[in-house]
Amino acid sequence: MSRHPATLYRQDIRQADHACYPGSTERRSLGSPLGQHSGFARIGIHHELLPPGRRTSWPHAEETDDEFVHVLEGTPDVWLNGVLYRLQPGGSVGFPAGCDLSHTFIHNTERDVRLLCVGDRDRDDNRIHYPQHPARNALIGAHHWHDCPCTPQGGHDGRPNAQRTERKAG
Repeated sequence: MSRHPATLYRQDIRQADHACYPGSTERRSLGSPLGQHSGFARIGIHHELLPPGRRTSWPHAEETDDEFVHVLEGTPDVWLNGVLYRLQPGGSVGFPAGCDLSHTFIHNTERDVRLLCVGDRDRDDNRIHYPQHPARNALIGAHHWHDCPCTPQGGHDGRPNAQRTERKAG
């Protein structure tokens, strides 16, 4: 059977396994930018493969970007303002632009996690805040959401268990 050029398979467009923040060697999830490869100018759609011991990003909140994450497979923890909540397949979390939830998705189990992530794409007016990374906030300058209403309230540092164990051992 032939394949139409508009059809996409995540494995064909998966980004290389080297996504890290500047100055960090921590590898994040493996993204397949479905929206970009579909030619969408305003909607970002990603399939994210989250191997054990990783997280999707540093905890963050965004001023003008709507975000929605749906769990396709596995049981990730969602970090919301310093507290972890375990999700199951079929679970979803939405982050409306400007909301007071700093967030990331953390993989603390042994089986791969697959997420479908949807949000705005490349907004010039978006500002972002990293509550656990003040150096990153300083580095991004005008893109830092300095008056973000969200402040971590829980005691979790936003890192996967594997990183927390490595730091204690090292």
